[in-house]
Amino acid sequence: RCVLKELESLGKALYGAKLIAQRFQVRNCSHHKDPVSGSVCLLSMIGEGNPHHFFIATQDQDLANKVKKKAGVPLLFIIQNTMVLDKPSPKSLAFVQKLQTNELVPEHQKQSIVQLKEKEGLAKQEGEKRRKRKRAGGPNPLSCLKKKKKKTQEGQEPSAEKKKRRKRKRNR
Repeated sequence: RCVLKELESLGKALYGAKLIAQRFQVRNCSHHKDPVSGSVCLLSMIGEGNPHHFFIATQDQDLANKVKKKAGVPLLFIIQNTMVLDKPSPKSLAFVQKLQTNELVPEHQKQSIVQLKEKEGLAKQEGEKRRKRKRAGGPNPLSCLKKKKKKTQEGQEPSAEKKKRRKRKRNR
């Protein structure tokens, strides 16, 4: 709302930007009674750690530099009619690295969490879940060949000469 108020106060020069901003969903901010500048309002909305997961889209370099100092806030620019997502800031990269190395939870707190889980009976018990071992099976029945019958006498097959099949003529 503060951004819309600021665009209204700047007059006809930014009337098009005001129309575009009005099309989007308007988020309520804490200073709806006494509006502040748009950049101050946006910085207050992302707050500490960006709890609502907002993206900031701006052409203002001063605002962009302030946003880069906060971790976890994606930044959008418009360059030649194309929206560009800026690369993560060093502050965001450091925050992610800190999360991956688990430095946010001290080691003594991790141990106390494990002890509390054991006390409440929530810890994983090793004896309950056992996986079945796969055992080797026989050969694939589809790949096995049938056994061949032995000939009764050499050179003779029973009734092979007697039976001659006739071909059917097809009537059209």
